[in-house]
Amino acid sequence: MSTDTPARQDTAPDRPDRPGRRPGTSTPPIAFVGTGRMGGPMAANLARAGFDVRVWNRTADRAELLTGAGAAVAPSPAEAVRGAGILVTMLADGPATGQAATGPDGFLADAPGLVWVQMATVGADWTARLGRLAARRGVTFVDAPVSGSEGPARAGQLIVLASGPDGIRDVLAPVFGAVGRATVWLGPAGAGTSAKLVLNNWLVDLAETTAETLSFARRLGLDPTAIVDLLQSTPLGSPYAVQKATTMLTGDFTPAFALKHALKDAELAVQAARASGTELALTQALLPRWRQAAASHADDDLAAVYTAA
Repeated sequence: MSTDTPARQDTAPDRPDRPGRRPGTSTPPIAFVGTGRMGGPMAANLARAGFDVRVWNRTADRAELLTGAGAAVAPSPAEAVRGAGILVTMLADGPATGQAATGPDGFLADAPGLVWVQMATVGADWTARLGRLAARRGVTFVDAPVSGSEGPARAGQLIVLASGPDGIRDVLAPVFGAVGRATVWLGPAGAGTSAKLVLNNWLVDLAETTAETLSFARRLGLDPTAIVDLLQSTPLGSPYAVQKATTMLTGDFTPAFALKHALKDAELAVQAARASGTELALTQALLPRWRQAAASHADDDLAAVYTAA
């Protein structure tokens, strides 16, 4: 494992002294497909950094918002990659990515020599499938999901979990430097997705434990807020758990990481574990309750699982 950390880690999106943000960059034009809650801020940071960015999104209005940051809007994935050297995909899931790749006007229709950086969390099976599609079309495939939510995406402070050919690192360093505060190279393509599933499995288990702990305290007649204060004063209270506990108790579920996406990632982690011959007992156990919470809180923050605890 190696970590490439930008020399400067300021969060201002338009600072010219961040990596990859100098005039006259040699980085080829970038096609960015998928400009939703995470992809939109990432594409905007690339455009503000001075890169030639062309965007496409299934909901065109989301793509149009990026013209103010300097991005050009393409009418199709195929048009987005026309003349581009690098493609970034940040779509909702594997099927959506596959459709954008091979459907009508898909970006793999005529893209030999393209470097495809797949940055969404699509699971191990879809990552392997997309990698095979790329290889058949003469496209270099890089598996590089990101760790972080909408706030870090806007601030350019994501962690990039990169995996792929060693020779592509220097080409992508300025691109990753514009969207994240650090890049970790983990090995061949697929290792980035594996790391993301491991991290998000930890995240959903911690969120469920937090929800259960607050509910347990309440049912025992204790003040859950006092329990959060107590946890925060001990090594047991991790910053993430304390933050989510506070969100759960205030009931403000403005999404940082939408429950529907966290549920999808939990299901992908369970699938990957089964394929590897192991079992994630804790994650499997929380899935029914998370599905119940998602029935009415799919687009809310994952802290909304507290409503079903």
